[in-house]
Order: sequence, then C-alpha cells, then structure tokens
Amino acid sequence: MRSMSSRVAEPLAGRLAAFYTRYYRDTLGIPGWREIVDVRLDDAAYEARRLAQLERAIGRSVRGARLLNVGCGAGGFSACAAAAGAAVCSLDVSAEAVALTVARVPQHAAAVAAAENLPLPSAAFDIVYCFSTLEHVDDRTRAVREMLRVLRPGGALYLHAPHRFACFEGHYKMFWLPGLPPRLARLYLALRGRPTAFLATLQPTTLGECRRFVEAAGGRVVRVLADDARRRVGGPLWPIVRAYYRATGVQPYVEMVATR
Repeated sequence: MRSMSSRVAEPLAGRLAAFYTRYYRDTLGIPGWREIVDVRLDDAAYEARRLAQLERAIGRSVRGARLLNVGCGAGGFSACAAAAGAAVCSLDVSAEAVALTVARVPQHAAAVAAAENLPLPSAAFDIVYCFSTLEHVDDRTRAVREMLRVLRPGGALYLHAPHRFACFEGHYKMFWLPGLPPRLARLYLALRGRPTAFLATLQPTTLGECRRFVEAAGGRVVRVLADDARRRVGGPLWPIVRAYYRATGVQPYVEMVATR
C-alpha cells in the first residue's frame, strides 16, 4: 500500500473542517463534534480499518480492482482505496462532497449522481462499495439494482447500513430506541435537545429487506457479516442492549456481500 498522509494538507483541511463542522455540529447537534471533526481530518487509520473490513468481507485485496464508491462523502475512503492500488470511481449526490473527493483523489473519476441512476456502463466494476448510504436513498430497490448492474458478473457488492431495530443511531451517535416511528423519533430527539430535520433523510433497513432488494435485482447474497456487533452503546444500559441483541438476533448494522 502506498503511504497516506496522516492529516490532509492545507488548504484542503480548512474546507474539510468546514464541511464536517456543518454536518456534526449544525445538522446533527453532536456535543462532541470537535473531536469527531479532528478524527475526520486525521482519518488515515479510520479509513484503513474500513478498507480492512471490506477486504475481509470480500476475501480479496482491492489492489488492481475497479472499485465504485457509492456515497463517497468527502473522499476519505476513496483516497485510502486508491492508495491501496484500486482504480476508484466515486459518486455522491452532494456536489460539495464530490469536489472534496476530487481534491483528495485527483487522479480518479468522481461525479455527482444518485444511487438510483448511476451514469456508468454495465459490468464496469469488480467491487461496488456502499457504506452508510443505502439508508439515505429514496428508492432502495432501484439503487441496489443499479449497483448490481454496474458490477461485473462474479464481482462483489458490499452493503453496510444501519439496522432499523438497533439500539444506536450512528449518525446522531446516540442511544436509540429500536424501530421508533418518525413522529416519536422527532420527539425523542427534541427532548434530547438535538436537531430533527436530518431524520427526514433516513430510512434504516433490515437484513430481510436488503436480501429482498438484492434478489429483486437478480443478485444473490453470498455472505452476511457482523463485524460491528460488539460495539458497546448505551453506557450503563449496555448489558440490557446486549441481552436485547442476543434475544432478537438483531445486529446494529446490516452488513453483507452480494454478487450477480
């Protein structure tokens, strides 16, 4: 793997700091937003863990692979995968996120696009990577169909999304009551003093739903994982949360590999 700079260079760091500050402080109202922004500005280790998680899941290195990152955000993972030797293409609905990705990974393709309408040829990629994006798309069945369409036969689609019945909300980074309907979720956030508008962008899913998305698109699930199952949440409530997960079989996240 080529070495990645531990911390992004100026003036890109200032652009990234502003981007993440708006998200973590203003959109989500996270009390410890400064620490999270610092992590995202010094994200080589964080993204390397995500890359290792992907490679374990698909059973191969990304070196030499054509990799599509759907929902690339500000480009941290794309930069890591490119440094590992993948030929990366990055897509996001946010023009600002794509511009930051281009600044971080100038030698690779990036474009503004929705997951439901990928402006790419069929069977063009060995790996399609979709991390914390499926919960934001309007038509998840169509999005998964598009991701499988651009995947070559025998390639790997990696999906990672929050589970609807988890006890943790990974965007707001807070203990969550499983399966809250939108009205109660807004009330819960308001009582915790947190902004509520972001909830309108979220559609948490389940393992069964993701299987159906894949099968409806003509694909098949080849592996279901639980790499994030032991993450402690809820502070003193963790024993109860753990007992709930064990009793129900729910995992905090849906994590799977599919192919076509």
